[in-house]
Amino acid sequence: MESAEIRRRWLSFFEERGHTVVPSASLIADDPTLLLVPAGMVPFKPYFLGEVKPPASTLTSVQKCVRTPDIEEVGKTTRHGTFFQMCGNFSFGDYFKEGAIKYAWELLTSSVADGGYGLEPEKLWITVYLDDDEAEAIWRDKVGVPQERIQRLGKKDNFWSMGVPGPCGPCSEINYDRGPEFGVEGGPAVNDERYVEIWNLVFMQYERGAGDGKEDFPILGDLPSKNIDTGLGLERLAMILQGVQNMYETDTLRVVMDKATELTGVQYGAEKGTDVSLRVVADHIRTSTMLIGDGVTPGNEGRGYVLRRIMRRAIRNMRLMGATGPVVQDLVNVVIETMGQQYPELVTDRKRIETVALAEEAAFLKAIKGGTNILDTAVSETKAAGGTVLAGDKAFLLHDTWGFPIDLTLEMAAEQGLAVDEPGFRRLMQEQRDRAKADAKAKKTGHADMSAYREIADGSGATEFTGYATNQGESTIVGLLVNGVSAPAASEGDEVEVVLDRTPFYAEGGGQLADQGRIKLDSGAVIVVRDVQQPVPGVSVHKGSVQVGEVTVGASAYAAIDIQRRRAIARAHSATHLTHQALRDALGPTAAQAGSENSPGRFRFDFGSPNAVPGSVLTDVEHKINDVLSRELDVTAEIMSIDEAKKQGAIAEFGEKYGERVRVVTIGDFSKELCGGTHVGNTSQLGLVKLLGESSIGSGVRRVEALVGVDAYNFLAKEHTVVAQLQELVKGRAEELPEKIASMLGKLKDAEKEIEKFRAEKVLQAAAGLAAGAQDIRGVALVVGTVPDGTGADDLRKLVLDVRGRIQGDRPVVVALFTTANDRPLTVIATNEAARERGLKAGDLVRTAAKTLGGGGGGKPDVAQGGGQNPAAIPEAIAAVERLVVETA
Repeated sequence: MESAEIRRRWLSFFEERGHTVVPSASLIADDPTLLLVPAGMVPFKPYFLGEVKPPASTLTSVQKCVRTPDIEEVGKTTRHGTFFQMCGNFSFGDYFKEGAIKYAWELLTSSVADGGYGLEPEKLWITVYLDDDEAEAIWRDKVGVPQERIQRLGKKDNFWSMGVPGPCGPCSEINYDRGPEFGVEGGPAVNDERYVEIWNLVFMQYERGAGDGKEDFPILGDLPSKNIDTGLGLERLAMILQGVQNMYETDTLRVVMDKATELTGVQYGAEKGTDVSLRVVADHIRTSTMLIGDGVTPGNEGRGYVLRRIMRRAIRNMRLMGATGPVVQDLVNVVIETMGQQYPELVTDRKRIETVALAEEAAFLKAIKGGTNILDTAVSETKAAGGTVLAGDKAFLLHDTWGFPIDLTLEMAAEQGLAVDEPGFRRLMQEQRDRAKADAKAKKTGHADMSAYREIADGSGATEFTGYATNQGESTIVGLLVNGVSAPAASEGDEVEVVLDRTPFYAEGGGQLADQGRIKLDSGAVIVVRDVQQPVPGVSVHKGSVQVGEVTVGASAYAAIDIQRRRAIARAHSATHLTHQALRDALGPTAAQAGSENSPGRFRFDFGSPNAVPGSVLTDVEHKINDVLSRELDVTAEIMSIDEAKKQGAIAEFGEKYGERVRVVTIGDFSKELCGGTHVGNTSQLGLVKLLGESSIGSGVRRVEALVGVDAYNFLAKEHTVVAQLQELVKGRAEELPEKIASMLGKLKDAEKEIEKFRAEKVLQAAAGLAAGAQDIRGVALVVGTVPDGTGADDLRKLVLDVRGRIQGDRPVVVALFTTANDRPLTVIATNEAARERGLKAGDLVRTAAKTLGGGGGGKPDVAQGGGQNPAAIPEAIAAVERLVVETA
């Protein structure tokens, strides 16, 4: 049974039994604590926590998931993978243990002809929690599983929680016996390789308290309503139904391995090392394709780094197997053809996915060349210092700057006889991740405990947003936090977070910055609002300070936004929509939105493109945008179903999570997008849009920055003033400026070349005198000294080599010259073959000198270059070189 059919049967089974089918959420987690969705229940977390009411009491889904903690184990074992699909059925206060157990048994054991999976009942083993007598009785007495195939396990294996205070409960797992060829008998308690878990039923019936790990937390009591959360691993079931040994041999991964063998010439099963590489490629290319499909782009932070890392591991493993050219397009196409049966959007977005993937492959192949040079230098420096371990910061630099996966650094260092300080590298990596997480959390929550926001949400419900229709209005304070802690009141000067029952303030989201303004109380108290966030879905938290008086929970208030700021942001947001559409018209649908920020009077817009946008195209885009402004098109917003929005051709932003009902913003006949932001009423209100330019912000992602309205006018006014000043300076008309300035720059460049030529000739004229003044140090001809300040590195190198060549005879020669350029000391040292035979190597001498100068250096045994921070130390460096020559000679 193919994976697509397994998925179809799951959804059909539960839909026929009254469950509402929920499409898979994006892999981009709508949760500030997660980068990517790691489990099937994550999109339903707000329902289980009571933050949001579920659309129905019973739901079902097949959720895309990505987990990367054990990425180094992928391929080495047949059980580790990064992407998987989790089939789930969920009940919120509807059926409980008996219903969940009976559904699971029916679907697994019903015949294929009757819509089931046709598993043999006698091969299914059950585990339940230690004291869950109820679940065991249902399995034994209601379903008919023999007692000997039901086992009890402890909290570590058969009790589930989210890892934080909240819902939890015992679980029951269904395991499939794969037979004696997979190990000893005795059930899952003895051998989980033979008795593989395929379905986990979680019975959420308790509330847990704070604690560490999977076992060390208290049970506080029963939940008000009992819920069901189950998860069946699609790939594991496919492995069983398709009769293969492991998940890599299932239909959606085997085809990728087959394509990899075709491209490299290796065969799966022939050799352990290449088998590992083939599995890595299959897993990582599929995961990469799914991530790009959901709008993730390669980068050096967050989920972008996850994508970059796994893509580069895949490409590297292809090269280890013998691939020499680009391979990603062929591999990605196989994934799209296979997974597209389950996720048709992959086929629709094929061009965009290919563009992003190919750009990352090209960037990595280029990085391999540059990074290899850096690694070679680091290895040479480590060996020269007598070290056997490459420093963790060097490995981190290779990773952070050049995108080298740590395992690539490990392998290349090992080839040159060095280990790598992995703990040091991982410490630096963790520090980087911690900083990123802390920044994201602080931005969203202001360091407050999330439970404080949830308590307010539970007591008062969601905040009603009135800002589409009005800029001000009456409201009531329903929540108040001082320094991140709930408080009944706040006084003048306190930093506060205020929650209103209704508000005209727009909370930051969808790329639009938050409103600012004031909240006034009947008592005369005033709160200045600087920011608005939604740390809990639907609850707007106004962050600011009490300017006057005392603020209390329950007080009546009057909220008013800064109207001029709102209008400026609205102009920027509407201009962003116009820019998006104009870029898609010019570059095609691959110019999909990858992020944006709409602030007062200006915006930035990120979009997919493998190459820089030509200036002529950007000019055409800007002209098209401003032409739309002159057409005075109305800007309207309408609430509709997500399906209707798609039918109308509305553009959705990749990575955004949308509900069943969405808001569609339409600009005349030009643009239609899903958007929750605020906009102008007519394009004429924008006045003017000026694109400042575009640049790269990552592999396959470009950024346009622009000004709108008065800000655009002020920019052009300044440009006009500058042009007028240049006209006066060069005595020419505006249209003559490019030619005249180019001519002036050409003449200046020619003059600089003449000056440089004269300086070089003057430096080289000193070669004869320096060679004639060579010292004799134990038979070694030593030339050491300084040359005029300002001598460049190239000229200094030429001079050193010229002096070395002028000293005739077979005796050893060492030439070490120093200068100061741009306020930094510089040295070049050269030796001849006879000197090197005496142990005098240029690299060793340079490192000695550079250390004295407060810097570093390196090179080959015959010629090397170094520098430092302290020009005053040049005499000391000269003396250090002389001492080393004496000691070595």
